[in-house]
This record gives sequence, structure tokens and C-alpha cells, in this order.
Amino acid sequence: MKKTGILLAAAAALGLGVAVAPAQEYTSGEVTKIDEKQKKLTIRHEELKSLDMPAMTMVFVVAEDSMIDEVEVGQKIEFTADRINGRITVTDIR
Repeated sequence: MKKTGILLAAAAALGLGVAVAPAQEYTSGEVTKIDEKQKKLTIRHEELKSLDMPAMTMVFVVAEDSMIDEVEVGQKIEFTADRINGRITVTDIR
């Protein structure tokens, strides 16, 4: 019985050291403006649950410059966003 308790405590301690990051949730939106020079997209989007942000239209910077070439004004997209260096940034577009 004593060995079982030690094994359970060890397993619990190991489990505490492992953090599993939740998968990024995609949000639907529509590109309303593209600023190629500043590498920014204006997107009318649904609620961004991961950032606790209601639906609105806002300007995002992009994580990679090539994302600007992937979209056009009026295009419906699904995207992920995160706070990177204090800026809300589009991290993926599909």
C-alpha cells in the first residue's frame, strides 16, 4: 500500500511539470483594408475568445510580411491572433 501511494504522488508531481498549450482557435472575419507599407490588415471580425475581445473592426499587424500578399479587400478569412510584443498580431490566416 505504501508503494502505491508513493507511485501516485510521483505520477502527480510529474504531471504538474507538463503544460499542454491549447490549440489556437480560428476566428472568422473580413478584410476591409490592407496597408502594405505598414504591414497591417484591418479586419471586421467575430469575437476573439482567446483575447477576450468582442466582435469589431480593428487594425492588426501581421506576424509575417507574406500574409499581406495572401489576402485582398473584401475577402472572408479565418485567422488566429495573439499579443506579441504588446501588439495584437495576426499569427495565421486560412
